[in-house]
Amino acid sequence: MEEKNQATIVEAKATLSYARISARKVKIVADLIRGKKVDEALTIVKFAPKASAEILEKLLKSAIANAENNHFMNRSNLYVAEVYANQGPTLKRIRPAAKGSAVRIRKRTSHITIVLRESK
Repeated sequence: MEEKNQATIVEAKATLSYARISARKVKIVADLIRGKKVDEALTIVKFAPKASAEILEKLLKSAIANAENNHFMNRSNLYVAEVYANQGPTLKRIRPAAKGSAVRIRKRTSHITIVLRESK
């Protein structure tokens, strides 16, 4: 029998489900912080003039806390390995329109995930 020498990759994760913002808007800021060191990513998110930046900042802080407390990772070595926003369920509402018709309003939601890993 052969032994496989696999090093387990320790990662810390934080997930936000059903955020009331479209995934398309979140992905703009998510692309800015992907692959960056944690402190640099926090700075980018803090000063980004987007609605999703505040949500991502809170989620990033949560992921950092998970890494430090649950996985005993060193904050100075952490970087954003993955960050993605998937589309959640859409809330459908109806608004009256001209000539007795109705227009459907789609209130989109998203599921956001941030994964942190330690650099070597």
